[in-house]
Amino acid sequence: MNYIELVDRNNIPQHIAIIMDGNGRWAQLRGKKRSEGHQAGVVTVRNIVEDCARMGVRYLTLYTFSTENWHRPAAEVAALMTLLFEQIEEEIFMKNNVGLRVIGDTSLLPQNVLERLEACIERTSGNDRMTLVLALSYSAKWEITEAVRTLARKAKAGEIALEDINEQAISQELTTNFMPDPDLLIRTGKEVRLSNFLLWQAAYSELYFTDVLWPEFDNMELHKAVYEYQHRQRRYGLTGEQVTNEENR
Repeated sequence: MNYIELVDRNNIPQHIAIIMDGNGRWAQLRGKKRSEGHQAGVVTVRNIVEDCARMGVRYLTLYTFSTENWHRPAAEVAALMTLLFEQIEEEIFMKNNVGLRVIGDTSLLPQNVLERLEACIERTSGNDRMTLVLALSYSAKWEITEAVRTLARKAKAGEIALEDINEQAISQELTTNFMPDPDLLIRTGKEVRLSNFLLWQAAYSELYFTDVLWPEFDNMELHKAVYEYQHRQRRYGLTGEQVTNEENR
């Protein structure tokens, strides 16, 4: 099936989040080093960023490096940080009118990577076609914990009442408060779990899991995921009949 032609251009997810899994296995299957798999994964990132921008996606969030990834072998972590530094190129952002944002505990990143990121964020701040959000040194549990601590400090200082702490208040303290929750969350690489990624924000996201390894996830696979998303009914706790009646009003 040609999913590129089948996708409804009037029903594109506003926010797509992706867990990019399978770089290492892709390399191992080909007798290559894991670092070569990450290099191949960067090519896919560039292609998917351009594809999402053309499709009309407003926010694309990529799970780039988790807090748990710091526990990987030191050589692999160093290679990933070097690759990240080398691939933060403004060309892809400026050519596609894409802005850059970062979520996560960036204080743990190497200084040269952090400075490169901050410079790119500043220079692309006026780009408004799409926002690429990199989840770096990110953990959903860390993020929620920090939000709760912030609200607790405000309550202790008398800035807010305990009754003010609700879902909206927590959402406003999360690092993702500048964008809507993901409509569609994709995970490549056969695994079927969220791995500590956007746990709060993905409460009502449509989840799509594929066996395709990240370096092989192309434009057709992206459109296939969006096509399936478009053929689901988003109920938000309601019955299918209630949603249908609301849509027909």
